Amino acid sequence: MSEIGNEKLKLVFVTEDDPLYVIRFFEVFFDEYPKDEIEIVGVSVQEAFHEPKWKTAKRIFRFYGPIDFCRLLARYFKVKLRGDSIVKLAKEKGLPIVVCGSVNDPAYIQKLKDLEVDVIASVAGPEIFKKGILEVPKVRCINIHSGRLPIYRGMMPNFWQLLHGEKHACITVHEMVEKLDAGGVLDTLEWELKERDSLDRVITGTKQDGARLMMKVILQLKNGEAVSTPLDMSKKKYFSFPQPKDVKQFRKRGHRMI
Repeated sequence: MSEIGNEKLKLVFVTEDDPLYVIRFFEVFFDEYPKDEIEIVGVSVQEAFHEPKWKTAKRIFRFYGPIDFCRLLARYFKVKLRGDSIVKLAKEKGLPIVVCGSVNDPAYIQKLKDLEVDVIASVAGPEIFKKGILEVPKVRCINIHSGRLPIYRGMMPNFWQLLHGEKHACITVHEMVEKLDAGGVLDTLEWELKERDSLDRVITGTKQDGARLMMKVILQLKNGEAVSTPLDMSKKKYFSFPQPKDVKQFRKRGHRMI
């Protein structure tokens, strides 16, 4: 791992278009990152789930149920009317947008090579990074995950941690490798969960505090101080998107979705 030293670390974010939750990460990061040490040279925002919007709406409806879906939809329309988005937020901060259809597209990979990127950071990125993109940054590709690895690999880790009665959500920043959620852990943060909690509170809070954890790790990478701890993949599990039966159990535990 190379050390950036006195130069600014060149950072690119890859994320998904989510004006409700993922945007909370960027509100914190864009406000608080040390501009004398980190230069954000690109922000790439992809479509969530990489599927048609009607299919995403159907998935979210089945997950939240009719009442909470309507509440979420009302929130969504409110932020859309205001024009809130990660792209808008980045532009307001004077940060460059790098258009991205797929992170594995050779044309996108070449764009990042031209930017001489040091670190690529994935925040709820909807695609698996393949070898080509993983080899682009001079220092590392990193990802933030709101669950302890390798136990809570996969989708919606905050939901599964609440359902399983965990005392804390474990925010994890880890190296990216070709296998999903399998790279070495760079740092973690235990985020307290309540006996009766709301998924809304937990997702929002872990996104905000996750931004500060990501900042800390990026500065450690810049200074050559980051330590990677390999995962014990013999303990690995994988969780897919929750089904209505899982949500029913979640509510039985006394948790709320919103």
